[in-house]
Amino acid sequence: MCKKEDKYDFRALGLAIKEARKKQGLTREQVGAMIEIDPRYLTNIENKGQHPSLQVLYDLVSLLNVSVDEFFLPASSQVKSTKRRQLENKIDNFTDADLVIMESVADGIVKSKEVGEM
Repeated sequence: MCKKEDKYDFRALGLAIKEARKKQGLTREQVGAMIEIDPRYLTNIENKGQHPSLQVLYDLVSLLNVSVDEFFLPASSQVKSTKRRQLENKIDNFTDADLVIMESVADGIVKSKEVGEM
């Protein structure tokens, strides 16, 4: 049986993995040791778009907190309101300390809605 040509280009996802790894201050060697892969394999994923195994993909996105939605879900399913886009743009410039505050506010809104439904 012949292998079908790979149709998904992993280069963009590889670059996102590389960026997330660098933001966390991790080397390829450190990540490789954490998820038990050869650092050269990670190099090929990051720079050449090599297709990782499903387990390696899961391990990388879990470790580095990379969202795969933008890479695997069609853009048409990600319709966002102007208000949501404006808020996301502001959040992109927040520090981790700012995000802790935002998470607390979001938790408060969720809890408030739950209380209101009782």
